[in-house]
Order: sequence, then structure tokens, then C-alpha cells
Amino acid sequence: MTSLPEIQQIEKRIQSLGSSVRSEVLAYSELGSLRFPIYKVTFGSEDPKAPVLGFTGGVHGLERIGAQVCVALMNSLAELAQWDETIKRTLQDIRVFFIPTVNPVGIYKKTRSNPRGVDLMRNAPVEGDAPARWVGGQRFSNRFPWYRGEVGAPMEIEAQALIAAVEKEIAQSSLAVTIDVHSGFGFQDRIWFPYAKTIKPFPDLPLAYSLKDLLDRTYPHHFYRFEPQAQSYTTHGDLWDYLYDNHLQARGEKTYLPLCLEMGSWLWVKKNPWQIFRAEGPFNPIKGHRQRRTLRRHNTLMEFLIRAVASPQAWAALSELQKEDFDKKARELWYATN
Repeated sequence: MTSLPEIQQIEKRIQSLGSSVRSEVLAYSELGSLRFPIYKVTFGSEDPKAPVLGFTGGVHGLERIGAQVCVALMNSLAELAQWDETIKRTLQDIRVFFIPTVNPVGIYKKTRSNPRGVDLMRNAPVEGDAPARWVGGQRFSNRFPWYRGEVGAPMEIEAQALIAAVEKEIAQSSLAVTIDVHSGFGFQDRIWFPYAKTIKPFPDLPLAYSLKDLLDRTYPHHFYRFEPQAQSYTTHGDLWDYLYDNHLQARGEKTYLPLCLEMGSWLWVKKNPWQIFRAEGPFNPIKGHRQRRTLRRHNTLMEFLIRAVASPQAWAALSELQKEDFDKKARELWYATN
């Protein structure tokens, strides 16, 4: 039976943890005889109003390292949840979920798109203001990258599974943060926040600035560049824009901040130029020691986000005065023109 190492690791972890973890198959991704489950693994509180943190990966099959980082973080949390009393107490109050392989056929086939040739991150019914040419999404043909799918067609099975799972998690949650793990842009790891569809500031700009400020103060020597995604490029069809906008319309007092971890794969290529000639080369650390370094590199970020979600008073419970102050600082930092 054909499988993926990442899925095998997920299944092994589910089996070893038993009832201490909740798991489900969101959908199956299929191509001919290939049929892979899309797993969701959840730790912590079952209270739908509890703060929630989610990690997703493998949306682009070529960016396999994203799925591998998600699995590595899930395994680390699984171990901590068995012996770390602080984590055990924290998980009584918050929920953490993982969807590491959103596009398993793409991972297996080493393609960016899903089995139908659709780029899942261009597949949502969201129209960008001035998307980057081609990279921002196209409807010309699924023979070319960044294909959005047919006009008016339902979203792809993998996209629907991800959206339904995330919406269920964040619908009643008092505070929700998700981080989608990708690779392939620049020489530095970036943490992006919405929007992808427009360069205009998104409604929760003070919240994003507050989280960045908390990260900078807690880990002043961290290596992430925290910024709006649209400052790099804009796109049609971003799944997280779609989720955020839907939540914004119905959230009331509830808060949701979707993030994207964009690992800077150009640094891997710079250190090993020959890997550019391999299908997965531009987007993954090919050398074993670089892969191992990447898999352990983001544990501090996960632990920071767990603490941040469990401690909203430190950054998310902003007064009107704080919102005004952070909005001003954010605009000066990210949107001021020379």
C-alpha cells in the first residue's frame, strides 16, 4: 500500500497517544490508485469557546518541508503533553490542532498543485485588488502553476476540508491563531499576516502589531521578519483571507489572527546551488543536516504561540487607547511611504 512517511508518523503518533489525543480524517485526496487521508490531530480543551492554536502544512506539495515541520512540532508537543506539568495545565485551558498534510497527493507527486492541477492557495473565491502577474493566480490552464480552478466551480476537496476544519475550531473560540507553514520566498524566515488580496491594512492591524511586539520583547534576537504578506506580493484566492473575512462578519467579540510562516528557502539553495536542478530543490533543505536544523528551528515559535494564546491579556485584550497607539505604530512601520 502506497503511503507517505509524514502520514505514517502521524498515524504512529495517534496510535501511541490513544485517548489523550483526538484525531479525525477530514477527507481523502485521490488520484487514480492513490488515496491519502488528510489527518487532523487535536490536543487540549474540548470547550468550543477555549482559545485555540492551529498549525497546517503541506498545502503546496513541492514545499514538503512545511508538512515535515508541522509533524515535528506535533511530535514535540505530544511528548511535552506526557511529562511537562506546565503544558498539561495549559492544555486544560486551550486547544492546539495540527493538519500537517493538506495536499498529500501533491507531496507524493512533488507538485505544487493538488491532484486536479489546482493551486489550493489560489482556490478560494477571493478576488485580489492587483494580484501579481501569474503568481497571483490564473485561470488559463491547470498545465501551468498558480491555477485557480474554473470560474464558479466548488473549491477543491482539500481546500474544503481545511476550511471546514478551521471554521469549526474558530467559530466559538474567544481567541484563535493559526499558522500555515510554507517555504520558498527569500533568504529569511517570515511571519506573514493578512491580507494577501490587497496592500490595504486589514482590520486587526493593532492585534498583529501587538503580537509582533510581544515576540520582539520576549525573544529580541529571534530570526523572523514579521510583516504583511501583501508587501511581498498580492494574490487571488487566498484561503486564509477567505477564512478571516468570513469570521470577521460573524465574530462578535471573538478574535482570529491567521498567520503564515514562510521559510526562506533561497538560503538553502545559496548554500547548495546544485539542488536547484532537483524537483524539490528550490523549496526544501536537501542536505540532511540542514533538514534536521529546520525541523528543530521553530520549536521556540510554537511554545511562544502556545503561551500567547493561553495569555491573551498580554497582547490580545487591547483597550481602545492601545488599539489607537498600535495602529499608528503599525502604519508607520509597515505602510509609511518615503
